[in-house]
Amino acid sequence: MAALSSSFTQPKPFFFGSKPLNLSLNTSSFPFKFQTFRVSSSSVSISSRPDDLVASILSKVTQTDGGVSLTQNQHLEVAQVANELQKYCVDEPVRCPLIFGDWDVVYCSNPTSPGGGYRSAFGRLFFRTKEMVQTVEAPDSVRNKVSFSVFGFVDGQVSLKGKLKALDNQWIQVVFEPPELRVGAMDFRYGGESEVKLQITYIDEKIRLGKGSRGSLFVFLRRG
Repeated sequence: MAALSSSFTQPKPFFFGSKPLNLSLNTSSFPFKFQTFRVSSSSVSISSRPDDLVASILSKVTQTDGGVSLTQNQHLEVAQVANELQKYCVDEPVRCPLIFGDWDVVYCSNPTSPGGGYRSAFGRLFFRTKEMVQTVEAPDSVRNKVSFSVFGFVDGQVSLKGKLKALDNQWIQVVFEPPELRVGAMDFRYGGESEVKLQITYIDEKIRLGKGSRGSLFVFLRRG
């Protein structure tokens, strides 16, 4: 177990996949390329009603292991629906009370961004993701958690706690404390602080869409 945990010593918060201060769940040990998808307006025929768009994007990202199992064309379809939904976003989503609550991270256009090394192709050989959850509480608290099992036998999780700050009407910044790793009976902190930024592009009672500063698209589904 020590050998496994030492292979993931530089975690990055999975809040948005953005600019780290000192650490990253996306580590130099598990490099990946950020993906920004270009969308053709003729690639998919979609409804212009917000409710239909929400249903459409959820149907495309549900049961995809956070986007891991999608093809490039399927990622393009998700991006197109997200672009349409952005047209219906409230004027100041950062100040919208709907931001608060418990959210499942159900999709990222860069599938290894939520969870970093634990979610890389190599990491998934050892760590099977069970859930990725983000909790946003008033006035400015953010908690992220990736739960996993090691070889399908030992449960574990990586969690981070941070402070949220509004940068403008759409962009927020979160500075996270060092992460906490729990595997079986072991529980310890490691690494340093980290910082991420996200543009909230759509929010309602059911879903929240966000775009990281490097272009990664996130889909959050409200729990409960």
